[in-house]
Amino acid sequence: MRILLTGASGQVGGALRRPLSRLGTVVAPGRGELDLAQPDTVAAALDRLMPDLIINPAAFTAVDRAEDERELAQRVNAISPGRIAAWTAAHAVALVHFSTDYVFDGTGERPWREDDATGPLSVYGASKLAGETAIRAAGGAHLIVRTSWVYAASGNNFLRTIARLAGERRELRIVGDQIGAPTSARAIARAVATIVGEHVETLPGMFARSAGVVHLACAGETSWHGFATAIVDGLTARGGELAATTIVPIRTDEYPTRARRPANSRLDQSRLRQVFGITLPNWSEALAIELDELAAP
Repeated sequence: MRILLTGASGQVGGALRRPLSRLGTVVAPGRGELDLAQPDTVAAALDRLMPDLIINPAAFTAVDRAEDERELAQRVNAISPGRIAAWTAAHAVALVHFSTDYVFDGTGERPWREDDATGPLSVYGASKLAGETAIRAAGGAHLIVRTSWVYAASGNNFLRTIARLAGERRELRIVGDQIGAPTSARAIARAVATIVGEHVETLPGMFARSAGVVHLACAGETSWHGFATAIVDGLTARGGELAATTIVPIRTDEYPTRARRPANSRLDQSRLRQVFGITLPNWSEALAIELDELAAP
């Protein structure tokens, strides 16, 4: 099987590359071969690459910058995924596409189900929702994976930022009223590779019958403040010499950002278990694995 993997230099794409290589030949085109910022070139690029399966974690993920770069966010997160979906529908190829908890408005305290009404608060969230809509409209076999609070031991993310700041500052002030589940790219990659691997002989028929949208995030919940505290405690326990001695929880309105974030980012995992038989580890267990890697000499 020839698997086209976008965004292989990113967190999720990078984590997916190894487990997918056990299932087939992974083709990971750079921007020169497949540029999602140029939607009109997507179909021709796919004609050249001719994959049997497309997995698309590539996205414009700069949430605040998207408020000022709306057109680019729309091209990468909505128009190009729609073009990919149209190509896969025409060629009977399955598509796995990644989306986000930011498609919801963050109200309430109940975990969001796949069929709950959406209501993005930001340009980023709206562009990702538009991408979902375009993929469904194409009518091909697809699986849209919504996840949340993605991080890894490498790259630019919350884990790495807190590790750096904790080495520089005695006090950290971190938002404590946004709740979700930190989800490692490694855990996401393992789950998606398992889904693909278990159904590889029946793709795209299986996706056409029972896929659609699935929520995939680590178990449990915490706040950004709780996540930061666990990072600092974990690095300290692994011998890290940090400056931070105090981590203060603050309200969202005390840390204004260009884009609004949802207060409730909990994602219901029932469909993931029922349809695919997968349960992700608790967020703290997944974090421990990333901290071991980050703290390794």
